[in-house]
Order: sequence, then structure tokens, then C-alpha cells
Amino acid sequence: MLGITKTRPAARRNLAEPAPAALHDLRFRALLGEAGWARLPQAVRERFSKRLRPGMAVTYVGEITESRRNRAGQVLAQLCRLIGAPLPLHDDLGVAAVVTVTEDGPAGGQFWTRMYNQAHGFPQVIHSSKRFAGPTGLEEYLGCGFGIALAVSADETALHFHSHGYFLALGPARWGLRLTLPAWLAPGALTISHIDQGDGGFAFVLDLRHPLLGQMIRQVGLFRERPAHFEEMRR
Repeated sequence: MLGITKTRPAARRNLAEPAPAALHDLRFRALLGEAGWARLPQAVRERFSKRLRPGMAVTYVGEITESRRNRAGQVLAQLCRLIGAPLPLHDDLGVAAVVTVTEDGPAGGQFWTRMYNQAHGFPQVIHSSKRFAGPTGLEEYLGCGFGIALAVSADETALHFHSHGYFLALGPARWGLRLTLPAWLAPGALTISHIDQGDGGFAFVLDLRHPLLGQMIRQVGLFRERPAHFEEMRR
């Protein structure tokens, strides 16, 4: 006997009705301070001033233009599969890449989802959550309780995120146990840069360096925002 599934027709917004106004986000501005925020290009300030409503997302599309890992970086990336594979596993160039940002309402932060194609096989998908908490005011949760405290800095072309310690959180955030990894166990100094290209696009640069093992991983992607067409999504 065939089952019948009923679905509710998607609601359609009146064409004359304006799209929901964008929310203004002051969280990154507060972390940098007024002087640091003013140094950034206007395009970068606009990207990091978007506060997304529930159910909405910002999507950036582009390609990987540079990717390299030394032997230690390759081993580290494979070991990190145990916590969700937050580091690039392949060095394919010219492959499509997509980054989607949504609000993490309960934690008061943002979900970042990155999808990197590869020459063969399924794309690699990386999930993380940026939360405005911790000793530096910003943390990135990678998976299985592992996270990075991040410090931010700015110059005339870019917004930079610098690792300021790695930790393992056990249990609920409010009363759980938090263990800081000792320096000898840390994978190295991580810097992620959002560099404005002056043409509506930006470069995403990931650089991981170890004091003894050198530059372990470097990845560069060029991206542009893909505008969301509200009417198309509602049809």
C-alpha cells in the first residue's frame, strides 16, 4: 500500500513587501576597538558587520589557489580526522570552494561550514563554531570538545585571527571542565587572514607554523559573496 505524504506549500512573500532588514553586528568591532576597526577596508567592515536572522545564511564561493603541507602537516591533518577533520586533507588547486555562515543562536556565535572540492572523490566539509567567549573574547570550536582561543588584529588590508591557546572542553559550557593544552602539545601558531582584494572579493589564508617543524600547512582561497535571492528561496 502506497503511503501519501502531505507537504505544506511554501509561503510566498508579496513582491511589494520589502525584504527583512539586515541586522547590524558589533561583536567583531568590539573585539578590535574603534582604532583597529577603522583601519580595515570598508568591504571587510561590511562583511563582519552582518548579524544573520534565524534561518538565513551568507554564502561565499570561490576556489583554492594555493595549498601545501609538509610531512608533519600531512600527519597532523590525518590525526585531526578524529575530531572532524578541521584541517585540509588534500592539496588540489583550482577546485571549487564554498563557505557558508549562519547564526549559532543558543551559543551566541556563528556556524562556519566550509566545503572544499577535490580532484577525485567527495568534497571535504569542515564545520566549526565561532563563539564570543573565553579569555580573548573569541573562540573557535572544532569538534569533540577541542577549540582555539583567538585574538584578532587588523591592518589596512585584512582582518587576522591568531591562535592564543588550544583547549579541550568537557561537559556543558557553564559548569564543565576546561583543560588548556600545554605549549609542547599544541600544533603550532595558527593565523587565519581575511584579506580584501579591492574588487569585491577577498582571500582566505590559513597558515600553521610550528617552532620546530616550520610551516606545516598553508592554504589560500579566493572568494566572493554570492547574494541570496530571497524570492527564489521562498518559492
